[in-house]
Amino acid sequence: MILHSAIIIMTPLLLAATGGLFSELSGKLNIALEGLLLIGAFFTIVAVHYTGNITAGIASAVLVSIALSAIIAYTTLNLRSNVFITGLAANLLAAGMTIVLSQRFFNTRGVFALRGIDILPVINIPFINRIPVIGEALSGHSLFVYASWLLVFIARMVIYKTPFGYRLRACGKNPAALVSFGIKPDTYRWAAFLISGFFCGIGGSFLSLNIGAFVPNMTAGKGWIALVIIFLGGRKPLGLLAAAFIFGLADAFSNYAQGAQFMRFNVPADFILAIPYLLTFAAIVFVSVLSLKKKR
Repeated sequence: MILHSAIIIMTPLLLAATGGLFSELSGKLNIALEGLLLIGAFFTIVAVHYTGNITAGIASAVLVSIALSAIIAYTTLNLRSNVFITGLAANLLAAGMTIVLSQRFFNTRGVFALRGIDILPVINIPFINRIPVIGEALSGHSLFVYASWLLVFIARMVIYKTPFGYRLRACGKNPAALVSFGIKPDTYRWAAFLISGFFCGIGGSFLSLNIGAFVPNMTAGKGWIALVIIFLGGRKPLGLLAAAFIFGLADAFSNYAQGAQFMRFNVPADFILAIPYLLTFAAIVFVSVLSLKKKR
């Protein structure tokens, strides 16, 4: 079912975008979401392979992703390097490092699949799973999916209902006001970078555990799409939820459209696979036009 697949596909996008939202609100957008997702996916498989424990895999992904975010934060905030160049370097580092380490840990630079490890169990929600269409879409997902929704609402509460959230948003809007109260904006920006690493670590874990394998460059641009989702969602947690679902739906449709019934119209397969990325481009144009209209 397309809706069911869309919700699965949107999960890593939503997690990465939620993490990136914190850094965006702080005034220093972390564009290394792609690399953070990828490194999280890789070290999940490494930890699960050697320990046989999924929890250890998730914890490893989160720790390594946070560590890379800390490096980015230190380079950007303490050494005053350009945040976009630093983020791009982190993405390239993750792409190359995971391939090199895959050769070291698994003796292969290709796909490495876990053996003897159960796939993520799914949760069938009572009563809801009996509802036509809605039940099929919302029920029968792994804990990652439901946790991602919960984390979005927790993020919303933190951003809009806590002193930390007020100060975080002030970092992006008026950092001088924080300084006048003796508060260092970079303290909150540091926290925002680490939070983005936490969310991307979880998102990366889901990517690899969902298929039980690590595939080189398996993120396939999801981190970049997550950046678009931040702005398409209006830089608000619930907006991210809606925007992530739109992209998940587009990706699910592109997978469905490759079926025999759709291919009888002789639509090129490459065009069908490009649908999510065409939507990304259209979303960027849409957001840019809206921004220009608001400035006028």
